[in-house]
Amino acid sequence: MSRIHIPLLLYSYIATELLAPFFASFLILYGVFFLVRLVPLLDVVLSLGIGITDFIRLFSYIFPHMLLYVIPMAGMTGVIIAFTRLTNDREILALKACGISLHQILVPVILVSISIALLTGFFSIRLIPAGEIAMRQLMFQLAKEKIDKGLKEKQFTEALGDLVVYVDRIDEEKKWHGVYVSDMRNREQPIITMAKQGHMEADIDRMMVTIVLNNGTLHNIQGLDNQVIRFKRYQLQIPLKPPTRIDGDDVTRIGKGSMTQAQLLAAANTPGRTPRDRIMYLAEYHHRLVLPVGCFILSLLGMPLGLQAGPGKKAIGIPMGLGFFVLYYLTFTVARVMVEDLTLPLVLGMWSPNILFLVITVYVFHRAEQERTLLPKPVQEFLNDIFDRVITPIFTGFMALVHNLINRRREKPIPPKETAQSPGLLVHANSLSMVYHLPGCEHYNCENCTIDFKDTQVAEDAGFTPCRFCKKLINKQNRQDPT
Repeated sequence: MSRIHIPLLLYSYIATELLAPFFASFLILYGVFFLVRLVPLLDVVLSLGIGITDFIRLFSYIFPHMLLYVIPMAGMTGVIIAFTRLTNDREILALKACGISLHQILVPVILVSISIALLTGFFSIRLIPAGEIAMRQLMFQLAKEKIDKGLKEKQFTEALGDLVVYVDRIDEEKKWHGVYVSDMRNREQPIITMAKQGHMEADIDRMMVTIVLNNGTLHNIQGLDNQVIRFKRYQLQIPLKPPTRIDGDDVTRIGKGSMTQAQLLAAANTPGRTPRDRIMYLAEYHHRLVLPVGCFILSLLGMPLGLQAGPGKKAIGIPMGLGFFVLYYLTFTVARVMVEDLTLPLVLGMWSPNILFLVITVYVFHRAEQERTLLPKPVQEFLNDIFDRVITPIFTGFMALVHNLINRRREKPIPPKETAQSPGLLVHANSLSMVYHLPGCEHYNCENCTIDFKDTQVAEDAGFTPCRFCKKLINKQNRQDPT
């Protein structure tokens, strides 16, 4: 019986290389998301007078929402950075020379990606609904505590908005004695209520507090008329409206986001639901399953993107990864809107972004395995031409402007650069793009061309390649002089 050999050393090495940039990317991205959410969160903190303990609780409930986007982005970025380094250091080339194929290297990437996807799924299915319920309870508790702190003996309090409450004495059981209430809600003249006793009750589900008064009188003034009503028990219901909107989202609104998967299915199958309402619940159900799978696919896509790096090549993996990430969430958002508008079938619409990106991932990986460019050669040359004609001049002009401003502030003259006619200096090379230029090229004296070579052979031995214009010039000279 043959035994399956598992190269643990290779797998552990690749996994270590993936996890290090993953955690670094996670911390950086989470810090960015934290700062973005911190400013609107401070409005709630200051309005409710939240202490450090409650602030930590509040932020921990928002924590899963941010991780739902941070983890997939960090997973994809970590894989791209890891394989960019392995490619630039020629470690991938060394592994291939030892007979190790990309399929073998893919195994630890799959394992790490599955772990990241499972973590995303745990946050999506379990922690986010639990966090929304806990957030609602915490915000209600903080709003009620603000009212309780404002209610003091022998003082008028305005903590309840248009209701002014005066309590003569509060006993140890929080019962009120000698109560005076002035109700100005939607009125020009207040309704005055006086009672011997009272207390406050809370209803978290309806975000409402109720003032219960016993043995008192109610005085209602309408113009010249005065109405007096005696009562044994009287209730004043007060909806709590704390500043619960954080960056446009009402964190206390109970909805689909706070339901479990079983509750979403039960709500969708409730008799009497309209087709649109039913789809809304089912779309939320699939939403929590689609994102973890999408995280897994995006992490796998990072491997062939990272393999596009190399000596003399532009490191396009990270910008392309960011573009794919934005495209995925844009596609996912559009597909969900079309599903909720009953334009697309439920399953096909919700899972179409994952199907599309799975096809893209397989295609890109196949081209990387064949050591070919991500795109067909004509498309790649077209994009490179646009990059050289549009992006490079803009970037070069911007860097030149910054360089001139810095030198102007220093008030130091810029030393003249040696020209192409200087003896022995025929090739100017760009240290950033690893591209060299010949005399007559429009980029010959570019700002970043700080390296000089005596001929093209020396430049190419150093790992530099000619730009598109110079490559055509060299090919033309070779055809004219075959020797």
